Amino acid sequence: MKKLLSYIILPVLLGALIASCHKLNQPITSELSPSSFPQDSTQYNQVVGPVYVALRGNYGVEFFFQQSYSTDEGIMPARGGNWYDGAQNQQMHYHSWTKDNGYVNGNWTWLSTIIGECNQITSILKAATGTAATKATWLAEVRTVRALAYFFMMDNYGNVPIDTVYGDFTPHTNVARAQVFSFIESEIKAALPDLNSSVASTQYGRPNKYMAYALLAKLYLNAEYYTGTARYNDCIAACDNVINSGLYSLQSMGSYFSQFAYNNGPQCKEFVFAIPYDPTFTNTFPFRSVNIHSRYDIPRSMSQVAAGAGYNVWSVPFHTDGPASTLKTFYAYFNDPGDVRNNQWLTGLQTRHDGTPVTVTTTKSGYDFTYSGSDGSAPYTYQVNLTPDIVLRNTAFPFDVGNDEIGWNMGYRNLKFYPDSTSTTRNQNNDIPVFRYSDILLMKAEAILRGGAATGGQDALSLANMVRAQRTTSAAWSSITLDSVYNERIREFAWEGWHRNDMIRFGKFEGAWGFKTDADVNHRIFPIPTSALAVNPALKQNPGY
Repeated sequence: MKKLLSYIILPVLLGALIASCHKLNQPITSELSPSSFPQDSTQYNQVVGPVYVALRGNYGVEFFFQQSYSTDEGIMPARGGNWYDGAQNQQMHYHSWTKDNGYVNGNWTWLSTIIGECNQITSILKAATGTAATKATWLAEVRTVRALAYFFMMDNYGNVPIDTVYGDFTPHTNVARAQVFSFIESEIKAALPDLNSSVASTQYGRPNKYMAYALLAKLYLNAEYYTGTARYNDCIAACDNVINSGLYSLQSMGSYFSQFAYNNGPQCKEFVFAIPYDPTFTNTFPFRSVNIHSRYDIPRSMSQVAAGAGYNVWSVPFHTDGPASTLKTFYAYFNDPGDVRNNQWLTGLQTRHDGTPVTVTTTKSGYDFTYSGSDGSAPYTYQVNLTPDIVLRNTAFPFDVGNDEIGWNMGYRNLKFYPDSTSTTRNQNNDIPVFRYSDILLMKAEAILRGGAATGGQDALSLANMVRAQRTTSAAWSSITLDSVYNERIREFAWEGWHRNDMIRFGKFEGAWGFKTDADVNHRIFPIPTSALAVNPALKQNPGY
């Protein structure tokens, strides 16, 4: 079995044991208590399971949407009113979101849930009487997951409350972003001595020392934006801890896409930290808890389920919708003909693997809803042609391209997380990387260009060329600028959830793209959502909202 982590929620265990005691007047001879549970690594794994269930939560769907659709990387327009979803996708694109936006609310709740789970499990682990070293390691891992959740929360919402005590229901007010930054930094540093150095398969999906250093590097790279104080040398030092470990390396050009495939996992030598997914996972209300990228990314014309509706099928045997795409201006960064990363995009006329055209049989009006001829119901067959432009041509609905074949074929699609073509469920087996080794190298390169000192005989140019040597057959760069690094990060990390963070750091988030012209710097962070304000009256709304 590919997946290595089986999470057992402690309350389920407790409930099972309690339910087995039929005679309530009998003396209890065995019970779970801090002195008896957890005692060994297996039991500790069972206790911390809910933390990783929570972490899986929104990461593959709603959190990605918030990071991507608020940038020039992704867009999800409506089709005949479908996929409008209360304007949440439109608001992401126009930067017109409010405190009621679904993603803004859902992702705050998700991150708060991770933090709450970590606080609860920390209290359980601290009371446990197991081996001190084992206990310290598991506590450090949970502490690092909580730091990651706080990093995401600080990056998205700015000034946020800090709460580390389980059972404390006192309303906590927001604290300054610089203070949250210092808290995250101190938490990671406190956890580091007790974290494992192992990259064994048994550690996969759980933080080790190098995941903590990668998180520190990301924190320090953005420090000037978060706090006003540059920390580029600290970023470089954190990157060097990962580089000098010798435990990670770049995937070769020929195996680049294997990192994102349905059978990826601990064998991926670039993964410093990844979140495991499995098709058997189910939604954990109110979170998705699944990776269903293909539902949004693969055009419906390429779903075998649609064969009965006149589609000449491609290769995916489950239902897809495919409302999401990129913008033409983002795709323009993929301009090196020798770059293997170009292959993550589905563009233009589509053919099956044997070279025959992918065709759709519909009607003339079904192909083009603006068709005005008297024979609109006549059959019409065409070869699927994905076009680069997004045109809001259906004025009957807001942010709408039309619910016809022309509308559904607008926009180039990303297939980085290509699913198992034999699967019968859209819940995917593809694990999603959070930190990859190429990110470590490019973060170090950027930090050097921003004023940090080169180390280990590596300068910004050599680091970028290390990555490019495994991505393109084109000649190595002879010079490098910050814009070069930005462009390379687009090509390397498209669809991995980092583009919003990059755009803000490079000063490009206030630019114009697609239909968006908003340039309000307050929109670098999202509003404190309605759901949070309702339960915590001590919270203060972010500036500009």
